Amino acid sequence: MIAISEEEFSRVKDLATASLLRYLRGRGWSPMRDYGRGQLWVLPVPDDTGEPYEVLVPLDRRPRDYADRMADLVETLSTVEARRPADVLREMSLPSADWQFLRLTPPGPSGTAPLTEVVPALAGLRDLMTAAAAAEAAPQPQPVQPAQKPQRVKDHVASVRLDQTRVGSYVVAVHTPLPETPAQELLFDDEPFREPFERRVSRRLYAALICAREAADLTLRNDELADFAPYVPAGLSANLCEALVKIGGDDGPGFSFDFTWSADLPLEQPTKPVRLARQQLEALDAGAKDLRARLGRRDMTLVGSVVRLHRELPHGPGAVTVAGSFEDRDDGRLRRVRTTLNQDDYGRAAEAHRRGDEVIVRGDLSALGNAPRMENSRLVAVRHVYD
Repeated sequence: MIAISEEEFSRVKDLATASLLRYLRGRGWSPMRDYGRGQLWVLPVPDDTGEPYEVLVPLDRRPRDYADRMADLVETLSTVEARRPADVLREMSLPSADWQFLRLTPPGPSGTAPLTEVVPALAGLRDLMTAAAAAEAAPQPQPVQPAQKPQRVKDHVASVRLDQTRVGSYVVAVHTPLPETPAQELLFDDEPFREPFERRVSRRLYAALICAREAADLTLRNDELADFAPYVPAGLSANLCEALVKIGGDDGPGFSFDFTWSADLPLEQPTKPVRLARQQLEALDAGAKDLRARLGRRDMTLVGSVVRLHRELPHGPGAVTVAGSFEDRDDGRLRRVRTTLNQDDYGRAAEAHRRGDEVIVRGDLSALGNAPRMENSRLVAVRHVYD
């Protein structure tokens, strides 16, 4: 057992009881017996191979030995978790958050990883969080997400924090802070509780990981690429699959994700770790390519200027050519795209052409190459351009 230092001992005395109990619940501890001024909490040993761990939690701060009892508790937790008391104390002081643990298994000493593998993995982790947030923020999850993300998605990803690594190969600890008051003030007693966006994103991420593993397993079991489209409503997308592939690296053996949920917002069902091996990542890579090829051109957004108008009659639909680029594509390449708009949209496009304004057209890209075309198009906005 690692004894706490004098500095850590002084911090123990100021630790809020609510923070301590939240920390214990979040790591699987549960109260066993109440002694009035204290409670006995237990933690089952993995695989039920022995007696559970036990700690006595002091609830009354008035006794003189309160700080000593707290110090004993922190030392016990640091031993159980194989972490320094300072790390345990620091984490206890953090606000309510959901945690994700990315466990990499690179060659070499435990607790280390080659720089060339960690950097792509962290970039993939960022993309993964972005894909999960975009799926939750969208009215309906998309098989291929637009390159331009809503500000809400960007703000969420910016709030995600990296914590210190953990023991066991190379474990990247990530936590997403939850609002201090996750439940909105209810206007009526019978109004249903709505989880905060941050928790919904974490749940979406877990569901998408489960679906990714199932789609990959189905591909490997049948020895042919499964249709990933049925998993899209749960949050699976080409973007998410590509992020997982990036985390795994070129030749890595795979990785696993484990989730710990804030005790302030407990989940009824346990969430087991999700493991993805090299073969599964290869299946996900193929699935991402298939989603982009089959479904990646739907509901695309074209921004540009009207350069050509044509219709046979003075009323009705007409053909429009727009010189611009697709917001949904990463390359930003300028193209001349032809499409057909209904009577009202054609009139707005003609007026935008006369005024020199930009138009925003949304539709399905039916052909790319040298003569790109859009179908099922609609003019969603006209943007004035000022000199």
